Amino acid sequence: MNKYKKYCPNVFVIESEENFNRGDVVDVETRYGKINEVIIYNRLFERDGKKYYSQIRADGFNIQERAKLKSEKYDNWADSAVKKSDQAYQASNKHSDFLSLGEPIKIGHHSENRHRKMIENANNNMGKSVELSNKADSHADKSEYWKSRENDINLSMPESIDFYAVKLETAKEKHTFLKKNPIERSHSYSLTYAKKDLNIAMKNYDTAVRLWSVEA
Repeated sequence: MNKYKKYCPNVFVIESEENFNRGDVVDVETRYGKINEVIIYNRLFERDGKKYYSQIRADGFNIQERAKLKSEKYDNWADSAVKKSDQAYQASNKHSDFLSLGEPIKIGHHSENRHRKMIENANNNMGKSVELSNKADSHADKSEYWKSRENDINLSMPESIDFYAVKLETAKEKHTFLKKNPIERSHSYSLTYAKKDLNIAMKNYDTAVRLWSVEA
């Protein structure tokens, strides 16, 4: 059975003993035993009789779709927590008309246990309401985070060639500008950092081309 193997950060390729061509749709088994259909892109290399291919999911699932699912999940959890918080708040006010009078607990009176129970329930439900409200806020924050990533592009996507081509051009321009204009460097390591960014951009672009170029 074809397997996933990590190629670089965010990228898993197919390990197989079979020969595939670009566009072939094949099954691949995850580490958890789930079977995915993937579309073969490029044959990257061969090692110990096994071939390694770049691929994408045939159902279109990628990091952007994952981000959307995550955002929807946390949205639903936030909505649920808000509703439960409201219910707990309402429950905490069930006996508010009586408790707001500030009547002291009558020790030894037949109403003592009921009075204490009212106060205990009101406190517990109010605490639960606050806890659930905080959970709702936390879920909402996570939902916003994943929403912000719904348009992310990384090396696991064929679109990364164009994306990293722009990154590379920008890095080249910045490095060239700082090299020619020392007075524009904000600190002594500006050119060093610009060169480092250029090297990273070049590596990412080269990797994207290797993974996804039709001429690879």
